[in-house]
Amino acid sequence: MDHRYDVELVKVTKRYGTTVAVDAISLRIPPSTYCCLLGPSGCGKTSTLRMIAGHETISEGDVLIRDVNVTDLPPARRGTAMMFQSYALFPHLTCLDNVAFSLKMRGVAKAERHAKAREYLSLVHMADFAARLPAQLSGGQQQRVALARALITRPRVLLLDEPLSALDPFLRVKMREELKRLQRELGISFIHVTHGQEEAMALADLMVVMEAGHIRQAGAPREVFETPASAFIARFIGGHNVLPGQSGMIAVRADRCRLGPPGDGPRVTGRVAAVEYQGPVVRVALTTEDGLEAAALLPDHDFDRAPVGPGDVATLSWPEGAAHQLAG
Repeated sequence: MDHRYDVELVKVTKRYGTTVAVDAISLRIPPSTYCCLLGPSGCGKTSTLRMIAGHETISEGDVLIRDVNVTDLPPARRGTAMMFQSYALFPHLTCLDNVAFSLKMRGVAKAERHAKAREYLSLVHMADFAARLPAQLSGGQQQRVALARALITRPRVLLLDEPLSALDPFLRVKMREELKRLQRELGISFIHVTHGQEEAMALADLMVVMEAGHIRQAGAPREVFETPASAFIARFIGGHNVLPGQSGMIAVRADRCRLGPPGDGPRVTGRVAAVEYQGPVVRVALTTEDGLEAAALLPDHDFDRAPVGPGDVATLSWPEGAAHQLAG
């Protein structure tokens, strides 16, 4: 049966006593979408994920999964699977039995559930580790087993709570590619909570930025990055300078800024606060005459032509059309 959305939140609120953690948010996640919920600590993203899963009661509002209202259903009847930050594998069970566990609970015969578990271990490239215990695996391998265990239940939606936070940076990028591959292959929606902007931009079809229990902006990563809705979004996403314009605040991408004589275009002048070499680019941070912070991301060969150091006076300029007007 066709459905309009894999997940729909309708004015969902979560209160803990008198504290409002999530404040009447509405969101529609189209079929087969990789959705990232992101924002600073305490913004309500994990509470939102747990309400979708059914691990947290909803104070007000409704959660629909594939057009079915699941607000009052227990987690097992929602068609969701949750992958926890800690992976939560059973230490005394092999990888194979960890993955097959939910089928065992449903009374599936051993040969059948093991065959199915091997299929899902293959999907996450862990078939060779079927006989190992979790303690004999690396963090990245444990994560793959936890993924297989969540996916074997054939969920309509997979929920991931900061799944990459425990991994080292190299492995994080590798697992990011794996998650995107799996989501495409399976054709189901993934809802992934993260506080990493880079992670969200790399993975998401739909990026949902939260602050103080509200959704501040939702859209494709490129749209959010290029047209941040507010100063908060521009600062949180990073890579922007938030500066006073002719009418209110503007955001200018740091990679569109240059140092040196500006001609008669828009500019700010200040002192160099820091210079960071970042491989292909050099980040030059400035403190302006008004005490604001700004930065330019310069290709290394541009920087090398006219290098500056901390304490130097410098002018930061940008093309006329590069500034984006902010709402607040």
